[in-house]
Amino acid sequence: MSFSRSDFGTDFKWGVAISAFQNEGAHDADGKGLSVWDTFTARRGKIKDGTHARTACNFYHCYRDDILLAKEMGFDVFRFSLSWPRILPDGTGRVNQAGIDFYHKVIDACLEAGLEPYITLYHWDLPQALEHKGGWCHRGTVHAFEDFAVICGKAYGHKVKHWIVLNEPFGFTSLGYMLGVHAPGKFGLSYFLPAVHHVALAQAAGGRAIRAEVPQAKIGTTYSCSHIIPYTQNNNDLQAAKRADALFNRLFIEPALGLGYPVEAFPLLRRIERRYALWRDWDKLAFDFDFIGIQNYFPLVVRYNAFMPYVQVSEVKARYRNVPLTALGWEISGDGMYNILQQFAAYDGVKELIVTESGAAFNDLLLNGNVEDEQRVSYFREYTGAVLRAKRAGVPVSGYFAWTLTDNFEWAEGYKARFGLVHVDLETQQRTMKASGRWFRDLLRS
Repeated sequence: MSFSRSDFGTDFKWGVAISAFQNEGAHDADGKGLSVWDTFTARRGKIKDGTHARTACNFYHCYRDDILLAKEMGFDVFRFSLSWPRILPDGTGRVNQAGIDFYHKVIDACLEAGLEPYITLYHWDLPQALEHKGGWCHRGTVHAFEDFAVICGKAYGHKVKHWIVLNEPFGFTSLGYMLGVHAPGKFGLSYFLPAVHHVALAQAAGGRAIRAEVPQAKIGTTYSCSHIIPYTQNNNDLQAAKRADALFNRLFIEPALGLGYPVEAFPLLRRIERRYALWRDWDKLAFDFDFIGIQNYFPLVVRYNAFMPYVQVSEVKARYRNVPLTALGWEISGDGMYNILQQFAAYDGVKELIVTESGAAFNDLLLNGNVEDEQRVSYFREYTGAVLRAKRAGVPVSGYFAWTLTDNFEWAEGYKARFGLVHVDLETQQRTMKASGRWFRDLLRS
């Protein structure tokens, strides 16, 4: 599929996204407190390559150069997150002015470069001080997050008009509070279900807090989502696909839309109602978001599995299905992006969609000062083409943000999973624009 920037329309936003913990480094600089990820990465065996993010790609000191790289590639939007423990080292109470000042510098650098800043309030780095009190399993974290949102709205609302409340709530609740493979490393339903409910409450509370402080803001939140495909058309696999869809795609957006939890597809969620919800919570779950962020990397093929507790669903791994893969074994499928955009656009309460993350990890090689990552170029061509197809089909999709600007700390994968448009030598912090970055530069300047 051949296209140019003009095919998307003059109002379509092109952006690049990063996150605080994955990029900033400076883990204890200038009064920053510990996050759950600082603690988790210090535990032996939790990160596949044994690394940590104490320095990461040093965005804390290289932010000006990185923002100028984003501008050089032709992007309109720079999406970044605020480190909660950098601003509130104890999670609540005392505000660290140095943290407030740092993000003013980032915002100002964006504006000077002609980039629209999109702030993400929460991209997984919960203050460790709050985790000691129970983290997202504890109702008090909802109130702490609301206070954090108020502080950020007051500090930056006169400069920043686009806000994202949460990054991938299903991602950090399932991986961190159910499977234990991400911070804070908790395992089991007794952690997962209360965390889901408190995060859903925080999603709406954060939106209301920003709306009160920045009345003209455009406020969204983002979801990791995958087009779910049943392995066969037999009834067991079809029902398994419905349960998977309820968890991966419906669990947080439907409460935000006032529809409650998808209990008809996944009855286990009734435990939230019985054990963790208060009667007054049901009026607090909904918020009228201006846009919804879609973060789609791959579709999921699932089948019935009687031996999987609770969900009775297992994934049919992409590597067994003879499909194109990334270095992480994720299926490459523009059709998956197209289908998930159609699915989310079908909700009555969804006004606008933005692809707030999209990208791929490959085994990049720096040779003679160049990274010729043609696989990533093909990936972006396929996925942006799928977004254009969806837009032409009537889906209200208004932007595409690439993940990510620079190679960074990829959570439990460490540094071996490189997603960047820009290669980073982790010893020297030297930046080298890859072929994929040049592809965006050519597309966005066309």
